[in-house]
Amino acid sequence: MTKKRTDPVAFALANGEQPPHVSFNLGENGSDMKLSAETAQRSAPRFGLYGDLAIYSGSAHRELAQKVADHLGVTLGGADVFQFPNSNTFVRLHESVRGKDVFLIQPTSPPTNDNLMELLIFIDTLRRDSAGRITAVLPYYGYGRTDKKDQPRVPISARLAADLIATAGADRFLTIDLHAGQIQGFFSIPTDELPARQLFVEYFKQRQVCPEDTVVVSPDIGGVRRARDLAQRLGLPLAIIEKRRSQDGKETTMYTVIGNVKGKNVIIADDEIDTAGTLTDAARFLRQAGAEQLIAAATHAVFSKPAARRLSNSDISQVVVTDTVPVSAKKRERIGDRLQVISVAPLLGDVIRRIHDGRSVGELFNE
Repeated sequence: MTKKRTDPVAFALANGEQPPHVSFNLGENGSDMKLSAETAQRSAPRFGLYGDLAIYSGSAHRELAQKVADHLGVTLGGADVFQFPNSNTFVRLHESVRGKDVFLIQPTSPPTNDNLMELLIFIDTLRRDSAGRITAVLPYYGYGRTDKKDQPRVPISARLAADLIATAGADRFLTIDLHAGQIQGFFSIPTDELPARQLFVEYFKQRQVCPEDTVVVSPDIGGVRRARDLAQRLGLPLAIIEKRRSQDGKETTMYTVIGNVKGKNVIIADDEIDTAGTLTDAARFLRQAGAEQLIAAATHAVFSKPAARRLSNSDISQVVVTDTVPVSAKKRERIGDRLQVISVAPLLGDVIRRIHDGRSVGELFNE
C-alpha cells in the first residue's frame, strides 16, 4: 500500500523528485496572500503528525491494551516480553516501528518494580528501533502516592519514576487520575491526565441516584476535590470525613463527618483502593453516623492483600471501579457480585486518536 503524502513538497524533496509548482498571488495592496499549488487537496482527510499509529502492550495489562486496539480498529503490535533465568527483562519487537507513532500501554501496578522496569526497557526498545514518537500510556501510575517529602529523610518516588520514563525515551506521558495533580509537573515531557469521573457520572445516572437521599463522601481531606467534582456533576450534596494517618501510614483515625449522612445512601469516592483499610473503616464510621446503603467508587482497583477479604466482609453493597488495573479472577470471586468494573478502553482510545491526529484532548471533556 502506498503511503499517503501529507506534504507534497516535502515528500518530493525527500525522494529526489521535482517538487510541484507553487505560486504566490498578492492582492493590490499586498496584504491578501493566497497559496496555489496544483497538488493542493483542500478536502483531504486529516493525517497524524507522525507516522502510522501503533499500539503496543507490556505484560501488565494486555487485556486492556487489546480493548483499546479494538476500539481504534488497529492490530495490537507483537512483541516478546519475558525474563531470563537471572530475572533480567527482555523485549523483542516482531516488526519495525521506524517512524511510527507508538503508544505503549503498561500500568505500573503490582508487581510495581517489575512492571516499571519492563516499561523502561520496552521504551528503550522502541527508541532504538527509531520510533517516530513514543507515548507512555500508564492507566495507573505506580509510586504516585509518594509525591512529596512529608517527613525527614524520605524520597519523592513519583518524581524519580517520572525522570526514568523521560530518560528512557518517552516523548509523551498519558495517565488516568493521578493521586495528586502536581505529579504532572514532575514530567519534563508533555503530559495528559485523564479524569475518570465522567465514567462514574454516566454509571450512576443510569441508576438514577436521587439527590434527596444520596450524598457523595470524601474519605479524607485530600480527596475533597475529586469527591466534589463527582457530587457537582451528579447534583448531589457533599460530606467529608476528617481522618488522620500515622507517620508510618499503617493506621488511621477518623474523628467526625462534615456534612449530613444520617438516613442517606452514600457514595464513597476515592482515587484508588489499595488494602481497602481506609475504605472499610470509612464505611463502618459512616454506618455509625446513620448512613444507609454504602457504595464505593474508585478509579484504580489495586486490591492489595487483604483488600478482597475486607471488602467481602464489609457493609459496602457495591464496589464500582475501572479496569486501569487488572483484577484477578480469584479476587473477583472473593468480592463477588458487589464488584462492578467500568472499562476505560473507549476513553483511552478516543484520546489516543486525538493525540495521533494532533487535536485537542481538552475538547473531549469540554475544557
